[in-house]
Amino acid sequence: MDWEAHARRLADEVVRPESRWHEPLATTPRHAFVPSWWENVGGQWELREGAADPGRWLDVAYSDRTLVTRVGALHADDAPPDRVTSGLPTSSSTLPGLIVQMYRHAVIGDGSEVLVTTGSGYGTALACRRLGDRQVTSIDVDPDLVALATDRLREAGHRPQLAVCDITGQLPGTYDRIVSTVSVRPVPASWLAALRPGGRLVTTIAGTGLILTADKTEDGGAVGRITEDGAGFMRTRRGADYDRPTEAVWEKAQHADGEEVSASRYPLLSVPDSWDIMSMLELEVPGIDHRTAQDGEERTVWMLHPDGSWARATARGFLDSPTVHQAGPRRLWDALERIRHRLNREGRLPVYGAGVNITPDGETVLSRGAWSVTL
Repeated sequence: MDWEAHARRLADEVVRPESRWHEPLATTPRHAFVPSWWENVGGQWELREGAADPGRWLDVAYSDRTLVTRVGALHADDAPPDRVTSGLPTSSSTLPGLIVQMYRHAVIGDGSEVLVTTGSGYGTALACRRLGDRQVTSIDVDPDLVALATDRLREAGHRPQLAVCDITGQLPGTYDRIVSTVSVRPVPASWLAALRPGGRLVTTIAGTGLILTADKTEDGGAVGRITEDGAGFMRTRRGADYDRPTEAVWEKAQHADGEEVSASRYPLLSVPDSWDIMSMLELEVPGIDHRTAQDGEERTVWMLHPDGSWARATARGFLDSPTVHQAGPRRLWDALERIRHRLNREGRLPVYGAGVNITPDGETVLSRGAWSVTL
């Protein structure tokens, strides 16, 4: 299988030839880390097996896209042929360009010892190619994922330190760089304890599109910023699947009349489609579950919160004013509209480019001008 030509093409697409990440991208067999994957088709996940179509396997594996490898507790490698499933993704092979983007934010030097997250193992392999196996530690909360990645890394010629570990708890060593491709809120205090003086951490804030970078300070905390670019990663989890704490709220919100009914002044927005608005809303009202549906020209979006709050907005056509139903202890749509008002008034939300200050116990404060939020 001539995967090398595909890998070189991917490297050329993602970075310039003089980049230190070009050679790792061009020589790492991504297809070996993703022999099977899930594709979302109409809201359902359909199994794809590389061996069934080798040509497409190489095209997909060496494209700059994320490949979902597990949905719920079902890994694609363990699924029977032609399986269709539903649920939330719980593991993936992140798009190569984003892995490199996160590593670049970390400003990894030749002598850096790094902690990374495992997933499929592909991002770990890139770090090993760049630094050498001894300088890379890779962790995941799931023993099966770690075992699978260990085997595939060895087949690719790599033997980094791998460990089953909850990244929000105690880490297995100390490091110059911590790069997490799972999202957290707030930054775990254990990261600051494991980060060496002058070290840097890079992660994303759970539920947002915000990349956070911070350098350790002499007092044991860290200072940094939210980068101007964005990324989205799965949240940390402790079990095989994510909890869905809004299912009871969903039963009500689908069709019930709201305690308040109004017309929105803005066209209908699915919040996850606008990263800056989504990020600002998640910082102010964390934990909202966003859902959408379409029936012909009629579109509906829901906002659901574990505290029992919900909002449902429905519109026909893209420019029509949505009818909004809201209920529960908080008015979620009102919170969204306040953010849209601010965006219209100021032209930009303060989340991107915000400063970051992290105390030694992990309290994380984002601020820009007069705006601030504590995670």
